[in-house]
Amino acid sequence: MGTLGSLGGSTLQLSSLAPSSHQTWGADDCVPSISRDTHRAWGLTCIAYSPLVPPGLPRDTVLGRLGANITLTCQDEEPANGSVLWQVEKQGAAGQLAEGNMLLLRQLRYEDSGHYSCSVGSHLLRSLRLLVAEPPETPQVSCYRRSHDKDVLCEWPQQKKPSPGTRAMLWVRRRFVAENATEQRCRYFSKARKFLCRLKVPPGTDDTKSLVVSTCVSNSAGGSAGKDKIITLSSVLRPDPPVNVMVQALEKAPQRLQVNWSYPPSWDPRFYWLRFQVRYRPEPAPTFMEVDQVMTTWLDIRDAWRGTRHVVQVRAKDEFGHGTWSEWSQEAVGTPWTDPWELTSEMEPFSSQVPTEDGTYGVTLSPRLFEEDDANGAGGSVMESSTHPVASPYAFLVTGGSLLLGIALFVGIVVRYRQMWWTSGQETTKPEGEGQHMLVPLSLPPPTLSDTPLLSHPAPSAPGVLHTTQADYSSSGQ
Repeated sequence: MGTLGSLGGSTLQLSSLAPSSHQTWGADDCVPSISRDTHRAWGLTCIAYSPLVPPGLPRDTVLGRLGANITLTCQDEEPANGSVLWQVEKQGAAGQLAEGNMLLLRQLRYEDSGHYSCSVGSHLLRSLRLLVAEPPETPQVSCYRRSHDKDVLCEWPQQKKPSPGTRAMLWVRRRFVAENATEQRCRYFSKARKFLCRLKVPPGTDDTKSLVVSTCVSNSAGGSAGKDKIITLSSVLRPDPPVNVMVQALEKAPQRLQVNWSYPPSWDPRFYWLRFQVRYRPEPAPTFMEVDQVMTTWLDIRDAWRGTRHVVQVRAKDEFGHGTWSEWSQEAVGTPWTDPWELTSEMEPFSSQVPTEDGTYGVTLSPRLFEEDDANGAGGSVMESSTHPVASPYAFLVTGGSLLLGIALFVGIVVRYRQMWWTSGQETTKPEGEGQHMLVPLSLPPPTLSDTPLLSHPAPSAPGVLHTTQADYSSSGQ
């Protein structure tokens, strides 16, 4: 088994993929060797105990820690026949340093790395190579996949900037399968302060099969290996957060907000959907209210606070629940619709509502109403809240129209009754000096007895009709 040189019992071992795949790496690499562990046969194992000193360094090479002090010695005994002069050559430039058998360098920087030499006159006594480096931090790797058709990204953060020449490697293999592992070189991103590795996923790979991820970091000052991580392609699924989150007010709806968003560009909804979670809060409130299981790209909030600006965020997850939630989207803000003719307060242009015990909303007064006015030396005075209602022109129109209609009805009633009173007065009033005359209907004079027969001749009657004469009546009476 190959073993790196050690300092204080620290060693670094890295098993290879197969006995025939042994490689010879440089001093700045993790050195592979064969592992015979029965549980991890033919696997990739990286074991490290830091701090480490890479093997094979020249005898005149000195390692210095970043920010530490170091003393370079020219010879064991200082020459008696002349003064010792130190020179340095770094990054292609040479310079002269102090005199003396020993050279003290304080607060080492990466730029202090270079070749240092001491001489007496033109006679070179010694040449040293100084390497300023920090042992690498132990990787704490985490992996994620932005969609079902994307590669797996593995990363780990760094507390400090790694030393120049630091190399990071990552290997992936299927668990419990004797096969060669996939090796990937990792890159360091200074702005994000992390190492990032990209793993290619072959088409048709089973998302439920377990994979083993191993990492190793090394540089001039040593090496460090992370703990193996067991993953599956479905468990590391983590979408990017939704984009284009917008909050809009709805007309004549003082307690509603319309939230819209879009799928992240890295996720194709033609093959797989996302489910979303929305959280929102009015700006005075410290905690969010959440809505789960949203399958659309919009949400209608129906319990918004009147006249208050709200903060809204959205995150996404695979529709079947695989993997983890994405990060929350950027905050979007919106305020519900407010009636422009509603009575408003000059002291507080926005409402401050808080939920009460009975489920309704109460209005809290602004703290500015209770501030002390010390501008004129009248400490302790309390400001009184004053509101000036703004009259609506629609109210004036309705009131004026109602008033005019009432006046018109009143005038019509007065005119009507006045005509009736005038007509009735003419009928009941008689002119002065005139008498009353009785109206007698005209009729013909009564006929004389001689002209009227006592008995009338019977007129011809229709068959079946009984006629009774006066004589019959008289005889019947007898």
